[in-house]
Amino acid sequence: MKRTNLGNDHGLTWKKVKKNRIPLSTSLFALILLLVFSCNTLSKQDSAKDQPETTESYTVSIPPGGNSWVVNDMEENHSVISEDGIRNWKNGSSVIRTYFKTATSGKIHVALNLKVLEGSSKLKVSLNGKSKVIKVSNTENQTVEVGSFEIAQPGYHYIALQGLEKTGVSFAEIDEILLGGTATDGDITFVKEDFYWGRRGPSVHLSYSTPADTDVLWFYNEITVPENEDVVGSYYMANGFGEGYFGMQVNSESERRVLFSVWSPFETQDPKSIPEEFRIIMLGKGEGVTTGEFGNEGSGGQSYKVFNWKAGNTYKFLLKGEPSVNNSTDYTAYFYAPETGKWNLIASFRRPHTSSYLTRPHSFLENFRTEVGHISRMGEYTNQWIMDTKGQWHELTNAKFTADATARKGSRVDYAGGAIGNKFFMKNCGFFNEKTTMDTYHERTANGVAPKIDFSLLEKPKK
Repeated sequence: MKRTNLGNDHGLTWKKVKKNRIPLSTSLFALILLLVFSCNTLSKQDSAKDQPETTESYTVSIPPGGNSWVVNDMEENHSVISEDGIRNWKNGSSVIRTYFKTATSGKIHVALNLKVLEGSSKLKVSLNGKSKVIKVSNTENQTVEVGSFEIAQPGYHYIALQGLEKTGVSFAEIDEILLGGTATDGDITFVKEDFYWGRRGPSVHLSYSTPADTDVLWFYNEITVPENEDVVGSYYMANGFGEGYFGMQVNSESERRVLFSVWSPFETQDPKSIPEEFRIIMLGKGEGVTTGEFGNEGSGGQSYKVFNWKAGNTYKFLLKGEPSVNNSTDYTAYFYAPETGKWNLIASFRRPHTSSYLTRPHSFLENFRTEVGHISRMGEYTNQWIMDTKGQWHELTNAKFTADATARKGSRVDYAGGAIGNKFFMKNCGFFNEKTTMDTYHERTANGVAPKIDFSLLEKPKK
C-alpha cells in the first residue's frame, strides 16, 4: 500500500514537471523514490520501537482488579488497583504483581492491554527472574506485546510491573494481562469475578468431630500463631459454634483484638433492622471490653478487647453455652493469656428464640483485608476439648477440613490444613502451591491431659 501511494504521488509530480518543461533524469527520479521510501521505512521502524506490534496469539485475559497487588505499599492498593484495572499508577517505586497459576510448563507470551493518558512511559515487566522493558505512548487502549518467558514448573507465578520513566502524570492504565503460548494449554487459575472475595483469598475451616448424643456445655481450644505468620487482616478463630465465633485478630500494624460475636436469629445484614424480640442481649462484659453490634456478615452482638497478643505465644479460649430463660441461650467467653496468667471474661450474650447447648464446634482462618490477600498466614490449633453437661471432658482429635466459596469455585487454590503430630493447622492466601483436598478428615495425636480449670474462680458476667 505504501509503494502504491508513493508511485501515485510520483506520477502526479512527474506530470507537473513535464508541463513546466523542467528536465528530470531517470537516475534522479530513482534517487528521489529511494529517499522517500527509506524515510517512510525509518519512520515506521522508530514507531515500532515505541509501540511493539502484536504478533503472538493470546488465549487468556487476566483482569488486574481481582489478581493484582502493590506488594511493597499496602495502602497504595486502594488507589492503584480497582475493578477497572490498574489506575493512578504514579509511583516509580511501586511494584505491582499479578498472580496466576498454570497447570503446565512451557513458553508463555505476555502482552498488556493498556494506554497512557499523556506523553510516554517506559515499563519494566518481569516473570520468573527475567525482565523486559517496553516503551508505550498510545493514548487509546491497545494490546502491547511484552515478549516471551519460560515457565519451568506448573504452579503459581506472577508478572511484576514497575514504572521506570514517564513524561505524563501516570505510567499507564492497564485493563488486561494477556497470556499465550504452550504454558497456557492447560488450565489457568485466577480470579474471574467477585473481586472483593477473590482479593481477600480463601477462608479455611476445621470442624471437630464430637461424641454422639453429647450435650456440649464448654468448648476449650488453644491457638499459637508462629512468628512472622501474624499478618495484618488475619482472624484466627478458635471457638466457633452454631451461633457465633470467638478468636483473635490482627486489625492493623498497631492494634490486635480478642473478638467474640453472636448472631441474631433474625437474618439481616443491617443490625438496626433487627426487631426488638430478636436482638442479642448483653449480659455482662470483662474489663476493657467494648460491646456493640455488627452487620454485613449476618448481624448480632459483638464484643472485643484490644490486646497486644504476640506471635509464638499460646493463647487459650473457653466458651460456655447453655439454655436459659424464655427459650433463649446464654453464651459466655473467657480468654487466657500467658502475659496475665489468668482467665479473663470477654463477654456474655443471650440469644433469644434459641434453646441449646453448644453445637458444631469449629475453627477457621480468614483474611479480612483485601490489600493483603497476596500474603500467606498460618495458625496452629491445638488441644481441643469439650465438657459435657455431666462434667466429663472429651478430647477432640478428629476434624474435617473445608474452605469457602472462593476456593470451591476454583478462583483461588492457595489453601491448606490438617494435622501434624498433636496439632491441627490451617494456612491460606499468599499463592503457595501445596493444597489440601477439601472435605477430608484429619486426626491429630491425642494429648491425653484435660484442661485444669477452676470454674468457681471464673468471673461472673455483670453489666
